[in-house]
Order: sequence, then C-alpha cells, then structure tokens
Amino acid sequence: MPPASLLTGPILPTLLRLALPNVLALTMSVAVGIAETRYVGLLGAAPLAAMAVVFPFVMLVQMMSAGAMGGGVSSAVSRALGAGDAARARALAWHAVAIGTVAGVLTGVLLVGGGRMLYRLLGARGEVLELAADYGTVLFSGSVLIWLLNTLASVLRGTGDMRVPSLVLLGTGGLQILLGGALGLGLGPVPGLGMAGIALGQVLASALGTAVLAGWLVSGRARLRLGWRGVALRGGLLADILKVGALACLSPVQTVLTAVIVTGLIAQLGLPALAGYAIGQRLEFLLVPIAFGIGVAAVPMVGIAIGAGDVARARRVAWTAGALSAVNVGVIGAVVAVAPGLWATWFTDDPQVLAYASQYLRWAGPAFAAFGFGLTLYFASQGSGRVLGAVLAAGARLVLVAAAGAWLAARGAPAWQFFALVAVAMGVYGAGVAASVHFTRWGPRATRPREAPRDAR
Repeated sequence: MPPASLLTGPILPTLLRLALPNVLALTMSVAVGIAETRYVGLLGAAPLAAMAVVFPFVMLVQMMSAGAMGGGVSSAVSRALGAGDAARARALAWHAVAIGTVAGVLTGVLLVGGGRMLYRLLGARGEVLELAADYGTVLFSGSVLIWLLNTLASVLRGTGDMRVPSLVLLGTGGLQILLGGALGLGLGPVPGLGMAGIALGQVLASALGTAVLAGWLVSGRARLRLGWRGVALRGGLLADILKVGALACLSPVQTVLTAVIVTGLIAQLGLPALAGYAIGQRLEFLLVPIAFGIGVAAVPMVGIAIGAGDVARARRVAWTAGALSAVNVGVIGAVVAVAPGLWATWFTDDPQVLAYASQYLRWAGPAFAAFGFGLTLYFASQGSGRVLGAVLAAGARLVLVAAAGAWLAARGAPAWQFFALVAVAMGVYGAGVAASVHFTRWGPRATRPREAPRDAR
C-alpha cells in the first residue's frame, strides 16, 4: 500500500488491511509462546518457575525493540514520508540501524552480566535460579539480533509496508518453534539441551530473520532503500527517533517492573502459586501481539497524517485502532475468565498449579480489554510524536501495583487479592492512556493541501 493511501483512504478498512498481516504474523508469536511454555512444562515445575522469572526480561527486550524504539523508528520514517521528504526517510533508516545495534549490545551486556542478580531479586533460588541463569545467558547473548530484527521490521512498517516484515516474522516464529523443540527436548541424534536449547532456537531464528530483512532493504525492492554510502550520523536525525523511542522505552520498562513486582509477591506464596501465575501471565503477555499488530498499523497512518498536517484524521485513526484492539483482546479475556481451563490445562495437570492459574485468569481476564485499548493508543501516540502521557499512565499502573502490593503482602493476603490488584491496575492504565490522547495537543490543524509523498527510493 503506497503511503498516499494511508493519508486518504477510509480509516477502518485501511487500518484493517494494515493490521491483518501484523496480527497474523504476531499470532505466530503466540504459537511460539504456547510451544515454548509446553516444552518447558514437559521439563517439570522447576523449569516452568524459572521461565516465569526470566520471561519479564524477554518481553522487555521484545517490547523495547519492537514496540517502543521500533515505534519511534516507524514514527520518524512515516512523518518524513508524510512531509514528502524521501531523502530524510532513507537517512533515518540508517540511523535506526545504528541505534538498534548499540541498544542490542547494551541490553545483552546488562542482562547476561546481571541476570542472576535480577532472577534472585524475583525470588529464584536453588535449581530454579540455575535454570533461569542458563536460559537467560543463551538468549540474551543474542540480544543484538533481536533488536536488529525488530528495527528493520519497523523501518518497513514506517513506509506502510506491513506484508514483508509480517512474512519474515511469520517464518522466523515457525523456525523458532522447530529449533526450540529440537534443541530443547532433543530430536533424533540432536541431544536435548533443556532450556538453553529452547533459547538457542530463538537466537538462531532471529539471526536468519535479520539477514532476510536486511537483504530486502538493501536490494532496492522495498519502498525505502537502506544504504550507508553518503550518510553520516547526525544528531538531529538520531534525536528525531530517540525523542519518541527513548521516552517510549520507559513504558515497557514500567510494564516489566510491574510484572516483576507481582512475580516477586506471588513467589512468596510458594512454587505452585508462582507456576500457576506464570501460566496466566504468559497469556497476558501473549495478548500483547494483538494490540501490537493493530497499534503498529496505526503508527504510520497517524505519522503520515501528522506529517501532512491532518491532525483530525490522526486522532480518528487512534481512537478507531484503540476500540478495535479492545474488542479483540476483550473477547479473549472474557472467554478465559469464564473457562480458564481452556488455557491452563495446555501446560500442566498439577491440580494446585491449575487452581492458581484459573484464579488469575478469572480475575485478570475481564480487564484485558482495558489493557489492549491502552496499549494500542500508546502506539498511536508514538505516531504523533507525543508519548509522555502514555508513559505517565504506565507509571501510574506501576505505582499502584507497588504500593498496594506491598500493603497486601504486609497483611499476608491470599493470591486472589494480588490477582485482583493486577486487574484494577490494567483498568487504570487503559483509562490513563485514553486521557492522555484526549488532552494532549498533537499539532496545529491542517492549513495546507495534502500532497502525496514522493517515491522513497
């Protein structure tokens, strides 16, 4: 879909056409999550608990690279195209690669070097700590590959091309399932490496996906050609990405800190409670791709409209995308709230673990719609270049969970009260992001006629 169509086409049909490839591709990430959780579940309760303490940091890397900084990349590229500046868009793509490389190296060093300390803070001890450290060391050693994969996909999405990155991510996810199962559980002559093998499968799949996307952008077949000749790093272009992406990175940090706090609180209730929460939490995080798929489709539509001066259209796109996400995520939340066994029994038959997982889903499931609504509006805010309000909403959720969670822990509260707190915090987040979109000024009204962006080649 050429960028001009993002500015002039009917909002809902255009949004659906853009979102569908993303949602289909990101459905594969749900399949990956189910498969990997199943693999780990076959290894036992201790590996499942180990995954629970590593998983927030896995999602942190994914959300920062694909959603936060990735949204900053897509926003900058789409705003440049909306203003008709193809040369700037090409230069921004190269700057995005530089940012992704540095960020990938830094997060890898931090999480490999400090992983054991972080897992211990979440309550991991003994066998659980050792398993978590093995899994995290292998996975986060390939952090730069995950960053580059998502950065290159975000460059393409900024041009309005959702098909190519979606196809690549679909293939990467399928390969991850195959490699993770083969290397983790063993296949024929391939010995089972346990959790380290599952992590290695993701690293290898990400390496191949990165190579494919880089080849596509360099080949000239994309709407924007990635080239480094004649492009010098410039502070202004780095700032155009970072003013959105760096600030937006605070939101997933807050989201993961929220999950870390809840995980630490639940860990004090024992291994069955932690394993059950891990199963329920896994679904919560796996619903992110649905809101993500719709949200990243909104980013170029909002960004190009802002670049062209059509603020009213940008806002209509944001509200439409948020409502679409709330409906889709809300339906899933309602189903698992009524019948939690549809999800929980995939991963364990331990009655204690199942009881805790079911309890979590009954409380949190009805609030999934608010979480999806807020998350999609967060992405739409990235397209506008104004994300402070959305970040503050995530901060309010974090403060609520930390303060109320500490109070509940001091009282020796049962698990269901912590789960109810998670649901209330999701509602606070959704309402907070909606308020930020409503009250934040995105820019002046359009005063000049729309002009189709020049070819980005």
